[in-house]
Amino acid sequence: MTVTNWTLHCSACDYTAAGDRLASLCPDCGQPLMVKITPVPRSAIGSEWSMWRYHPAMPIRDGEDRASLGEGMTPLSEHPQLAKDVGVRRLWIKDEGRNPTASFKARGLCMAVARAKAFRLPGVCVPTAGNAGIALAAYAAAAGMPARIYAPASTPPPILGSIRAYGAQLELVDGHIGDAGKATMQFAKESGYFNVATVREPYRVEGMKTMGYELAEQLGWRLPDAIVYPTGGGEGTIGIWKAIGEMIEWGWLPAGTSRPKMVVAQATGCAPLVRAFAAGEDRATPWEHPATHASGLRVPGPFGDRWTLRTLRESKGGAFAATEEEIRVGTFRIASSCGIDAAPEGGCGLVVARKMVEAGLVAADAEVVVFNTGSGASYRW
Repeated sequence: MTVTNWTLHCSACDYTAAGDRLASLCPDCGQPLMVKITPVPRSAIGSEWSMWRYHPAMPIRDGEDRASLGEGMTPLSEHPQLAKDVGVRRLWIKDEGRNPTASFKARGLCMAVARAKAFRLPGVCVPTAGNAGIALAAYAAAAGMPARIYAPASTPPPILGSIRAYGAQLELVDGHIGDAGKATMQFAKESGYFNVATVREPYRVEGMKTMGYELAEQLGWRLPDAIVYPTGGGEGTIGIWKAIGEMIEWGWLPAGTSRPKMVVAQATGCAPLVRAFAAGEDRATPWEHPATHASGLRVPGPFGDRWTLRTLRESKGGAFAATEEEIRVGTFRIASSCGIDAAPEGGCGLVVARKMVEAGLVAADAEVVVFNTGSGASYRW
């Protein structure tokens, strides 16, 4: 490997390493590693209409295989009636369901597969609540790499069908994504496959952060007052906050730009981050008996809990949960009033935006972006 323009840093301790090595967890403390990029000028942004327009700010070298399917540059649309419903001045929805694999997971898994192929690894594997499995299966197929996906047997059938259609080896497990995670770790240890589970390697976050770049560019290189993100494992929230820090540090945004409040949206049937944030804790206790039809939020023990909670506090943000009925109503509201085929996670985000306002976290004149993280089509059968 040649010298790179990025280095590896632990998210919890002082460990650092060169960027030219395959990274998983910190060898000193076992916590997630993150990538630090040498400052990049905004003029380096390319013209490609995908997330790869930002490739100078990502851990990939020119000429390396990206196995791109056109991910990123998803629509950002303003909805005055939803703003009125929520109680803010302006509200936008960023529709990640328009990605090639129908969710925001396309961004992170594309990046992780690119790194795995660069290191000539024998294959990739992941535990999934659904959408990550589809994304890994698709990008592994595009890269010509074997993939094995471990998913709870309760995962929506359309999602399981898509994973199989892409040719990945699908293993169903009893229980939740935590149980799938244990099976994945064991398989990775035995096979040498790269385990790309959420924040167990640093590359998925680097794909996810492009949502932050895009959002700022689509708003004319400015930021909203708050970003509401439906959160299971935490990589989306973490990635956007990382991008905001980079853009401010690198001068992509005007001097004096205020950072938005990051707000986590979870379901009342599985809300470990909401509970931990409310209690002032720096880590989340695993949720017992997780249950929600928004399967992407059914993550009882997110490994990136400390990083996510730190993000919320650094941003002066918050965390709120919606009931199953509230999620259904919110999902229908987005679809029926905006024409966006929202996943239930997106509906949860809309409900939480209103809860955020009711709690006084933002004022009535705020500008808010709600992320719809996937397509509702994946949940209907």
